Amino acid sequence: MAPTIPDFTYDRVTVADGVALNVAVGGSGSPVVLLHGFPQTHLMWRHVAADLAADHTVICPDLRGYGASDKPADPDGTAYAKRTMAADVVALARALGHERFALAGHDRGALVAVRAGLDHPDAVTHLAALDVLPTLDMWDVLHGTSAAVGFHLYLMAQPPGLPEQLIGAAPDAFFGHFLDVWTRDPDALPADVRAAYLEASRAAVPSIVADYRASAGIDVVHDRADRDGGNRLRMPVTVLQQDWGAALGYDAAALWRAWAPDLSHETVGCGHFMAEEAPAEVTGALRKLLAR
Repeated sequence: MAPTIPDFTYDRVTVADGVALNVAVGGSGSPVVLLHGFPQTHLMWRHVAADLAADHTVICPDLRGYGASDKPADPDGTAYAKRTMAADVVALARALGHERFALAGHDRGALVAVRAGLDHPDAVTHLAALDVLPTLDMWDVLHGTSAAVGFHLYLMAQPPGLPEQLIGAAPDAFFGHFLDVWTRDPDALPADVRAAYLEASRAAVPSIVADYRASAGIDVVHDRADRDGGNRLRMPVTVLQQDWGAALGYDAAALWRAWAPDLSHETVGCGHFMAEEAPAEVTGALRKLLAR
């Protein structure tokens, strides 16, 4: 049995034709939706979700293509567009009775959260993004040998076939690499949780690759149209990041502020998996955001 978030109720909720999401729900009060990153599932929020559930309804889905959620085929490159995945989130919240909700995302989930904020500003009241840059800025800051840290972005951007074959040949080595090198506190990922992440990722290679491929294709088209058209995040936004700007030579806060005028930007001292390595810090930041 895969680990679960204690005291949360699990369900499958249909959000689009042929697509249902696995979701854990707990607590009561104003709704907060938490979106996981790569190579993880909703379980990454287990500590933060339990804390927030004291006074919020906390909704933790597996994104489409991940975990126990459905993994539709992607014949035209749009099934894993962040626009499509954001629409899933809004549909999920509505199915659970919430027209408006706060939204926090980590890594890939943060990109979905940003797209939800841009596409559905009347639904998203507050937005938090953990340890990413907006898609256009992410590609812009990767150059020269420093881009080697993002080798997986370039691998999974390739046309269908080769990336899936290479990753599928050694999925535990591939996904385990990121679980190992992106954390500063290995104890934050207990053996049963790490095993659950590997098992879920191993079963989702094509859809995970499709998610990343979209960020080198259709997501760029959508984000560029928003940037050129002046569409910005209208709600209060909090960004928590490692100090990648110092390492790669860019001003992360300035890049984010161009998208989010009402911005609180903070750097953290933990590793990438901050909701597991520093859950109290993340929960505190989310509570401050919700009070804005």
